[in-house]
Amino acid sequence: MARYIGAKCKQCRREGKKLFLKGERCYTAACAIERRPYAPGQHGQQKTKLSEYGLQLREKQKAKRIYGVLEGQFRTYFEKADAQPGITGENLLRNLELRLDNVAYRLGLGRSRTEARQVVRHNLVTVNGKRVNIPSYQVKIGDVIEVKEDAKSFERFKQITEVTGSRIVPEWLEADIENLRGTVKAAPARDQIDTDIQETLIVELYSK
Repeated sequence: MARYIGAKCKQCRREGKKLFLKGERCYTAACAIERRPYAPGQHGQQKTKLSEYGLQLREKQKAKRIYGVLEGQFRTYFEKADAQPGITGENLLRNLELRLDNVAYRLGLGRSRTEARQVVRHNLVTVNGKRVNIPSYQVKIGDVIEVKEDAKSFERFKQITEVTGSRIVPEWLEADIENLRGTVKAAPARDQIDTDIQETLIVELYSK
């Protein structure tokens, strides 16, 4: 499956804010936004005023980068959200939150969404006891996500949990970080999604 493999810090600089794509590094002085708080490239330091379309485009790009999806996949998420009952923007964020790689990240099985995606791709995660290695897999209410038994002793997960053990887990999830396990208690409500995204701008962009 295609994915972005370029420099992640450039993505944050392009959006002008931290997208927390590199785990703990984003909380330190080594963060690129702290050192170079302007867009990458030759003209990155020039101040420009965005048009209405520009604001909508930047919001869509930010959402894609946070959740690690490309354009075609993101449009599919939007079309699915638009066909669902309820508010399209909220449906969109809910569907993105219910991706397996994001749920693994929220449960503390990865220090960043990128690492959680890698954990899933490496066949280290099970859903209801069955291995699933598809990061975009949509989990459902009641699903149990767990690191497979013979991988729980890996040094990698010891290092991960040292960082994520104190992380606040969203109310719609129940985490057992000691046993590297979690359960989806409910679909996330909008006020339970702390991602800094103005979904109405994305809906306006795709509705043109």
